[in-house]
Amino acid sequence: MKKIILTFLILVSALSTFCQTDDKFNLNFELTDNGKPKDWNVFGAENYEVALDSISTKSGKYAASIAFKEGGSNFKAWAFTLPNNYAGKKITLTGYIKTENVTDGYAGLWMRIDPSIAFDNMNNNGVKGSTDWTKYEITLEMNPAKTKQIVIGGLLVGKGKMWIDDFSVSIDGKDIKELKTLERKIYPAEKDTVFNNGSGITLAAVDKTQIENLKYLGLIWGFLKYHHPNIASGNYNWDYELFRILPKVLQAENTTSRDAILAKWILSLGEFSPGKPTAINASELKFEPDLLWINKANFSEELKALLLKVKEAKRLKEHYYIDFFPGVGNPEFRNEKSYTTMKYPDVGFRLLSLFRYWNMIQYYFPYKNLIEEDWKNVLEAFIPKFIEAKDETEYSLTALKLIGWINDTHANIWGDNQALNNHFGISYAPVELTFVEGKAVVTGFYDELLGKETGLIIGDVISTINNKPVEEIIKDRLELFPASNYPTKLRDIATSLFRTNDSILSIEFIRDNKIESKIINTYSGKDFKLYRKYMATDTCFKLVAKDIAYLNNSSLKTAYLPELWKKIEHTKGVIIDIRNYPSDFPLYDLSNYLMPKSTPFVKFTNGSMESPGLFTYTNPLNVGKKNKKYYKGKVVILINEISQSSAEFHTMAYRVHPNAVVIGSTTAGADGNISQISLPGGLKTAISGIGVYYPDGKETQRIGIVPDIELKPTIRGIIEGKDELIEKAIAIIN
Repeated sequence: MKKIILTFLILVSALSTFCQTDDKFNLNFELTDNGKPKDWNVFGAENYEVALDSISTKSGKYAASIAFKEGGSNFKAWAFTLPNNYAGKKITLTGYIKTENVTDGYAGLWMRIDPSIAFDNMNNNGVKGSTDWTKYEITLEMNPAKTKQIVIGGLLVGKGKMWIDDFSVSIDGKDIKELKTLERKIYPAEKDTVFNNGSGITLAAVDKTQIENLKYLGLIWGFLKYHHPNIASGNYNWDYELFRILPKVLQAENTTSRDAILAKWILSLGEFSPGKPTAINASELKFEPDLLWINKANFSEELKALLLKVKEAKRLKEHYYIDFFPGVGNPEFRNEKSYTTMKYPDVGFRLLSLFRYWNMIQYYFPYKNLIEEDWKNVLEAFIPKFIEAKDETEYSLTALKLIGWINDTHANIWGDNQALNNHFGISYAPVELTFVEGKAVVTGFYDELLGKETGLIIGDVISTINNKPVEEIIKDRLELFPASNYPTKLRDIATSLFRTNDSILSIEFIRDNKIESKIINTYSGKDFKLYRKYMATDTCFKLVAKDIAYLNNSSLKTAYLPELWKKIEHTKGVIIDIRNYPSDFPLYDLSNYLMPKSTPFVKFTNGSMESPGLFTYTNPLNVGKKNKKYYKGKVVILINEISQSSAEFHTMAYRVHPNAVVIGSTTAGADGNISQISLPGGLKTAISGIGVYYPDGKETQRIGIVPDIELKPTIRGIIEGKDELIEKAIAIIN
């Protein structure tokens, strides 16, 4: 599972690279463009620095480097897409790596053959510590007939610094530069470039009839995208087909003319073969596609018949716009351009953004059934909002509000969105705030020296910021902080409270039941570790009492377990702290020590290409093995709103121990491997791509992991420096 998850991170991001048009290879980083290696891209977390290095090189003028800066360790990668496809059986990437203090992960080469043909990222044999220039190789089995692109590169997982240089690629022992290339299939959709520079659509406002017509256009456009075999074949640039039909629908005088326009459009897409109904066992069904609107919308008989015919079409095994990641099953949204040069897309592209996102959720979001509002009503409500967004900031905020409707903590606008940065503020006070007992409480400092200069102390309750009560700020920001549940929204809002574009903040706070006021300075957010609480710095193991062990799931490594278990196995209790995010995936190895037998702990749902919008259960997944020497002591698991995704998954596994107790508060409620989404204007977002449930089908999304004993920190406990959850865990074990 560890390998699957890390592979997924690389896999999704690698698809954001593009096919090269230059026939030159730049595998030694010597060709540069504006201070960057020509034809190379980067992807991954923001808290890494990438650069061309002219001092530490293997040969030539330059090497490429990746250096961890601050915050929670994650990964960063360089990527180069080979300019062509090639015949052969095996492809080998050779390269030199140098490292400096690499910890909590590794440095390595990586290579991927798309779509989902083969992949290696040296996950099992990566480079750690400090090493001089050393040669490494990885080899993959090829499948030229199905290959669309081959991407190579180097990556750093965790902390430290790495350099890469002198790459070479060979196929069956021959250097790639000497080989003839294979012609890659160019789909008709790729040849359609008419609207590359804009949709040509102008629209300042819409009336009620136009909104309704656009709503049905959005429904039908997305339905056809995922159901029509000729679109699946890549015969149409479906973004640009929207721009061709949109003006006609806007000009429709009544529903009769509108339906005639849409019917003619569908007929123009060509014929296809009928399919057979999808047979689903009732016990496997989570929820069915939402297609009743076809019959309920009062369409003309011709239009309704055409839509139902497409619904029953024989679906292809491959689709130009959608696929599923092997081994996991979360959706891969393919060939979706983000049109990054359009920071403020024109109205046609803004409507494309709405229709694209809405239909991805409609057919491939595993938790669509948990959206409280009828999703079709959300589409209708946002049509005028996207049309009327007057600049880049309003467009980004409108998209953010739409994303918030699906209530998924994985769903936000990710990356360095400058418009949103400027909206929320680029400066921060050096004070960490956390909502405790419903109040914004000082719980730490991003910088101890600057924090002391504010005059604030641990336990101060912030009541107003720039003369505005914190309660009002929360109300104003709720729709701009997407999350699965209210505690997680507060978690994220807390980080934004002391965010501003000014150099100072005027605040009032409560200390010892007295109201005080101060002016505090703000600084660039780049100076602080804003998300340090997500990644604990504590040791992964200690004895909190003579016979009570403590494991910190953030810093625990699978490799440590054999030695650690010698110190744990005879204790009367172990506390597993999951109020953080794991940097490794010790779930299965630790469960083998904990459990008396193999035990089911989770099952998933996956979407369908044959029947878009259908979600069915997989078989349950087990942890543990038959083990007479399983851990007989108590297992106490600590959780809170910081416990998210993989942390929640770990909690579900450890919870099946026969003597386990979960204490704390509701988790972030966002589990399952993520699927990335690109929207016009360079907006990047994501969704939880698979449904995650208990073996009995009980929900985890939005609800989170519900503790057996609810316990939250108190303001008094924070002032006194207590960890009340650990104290409770010790009491339970005793």
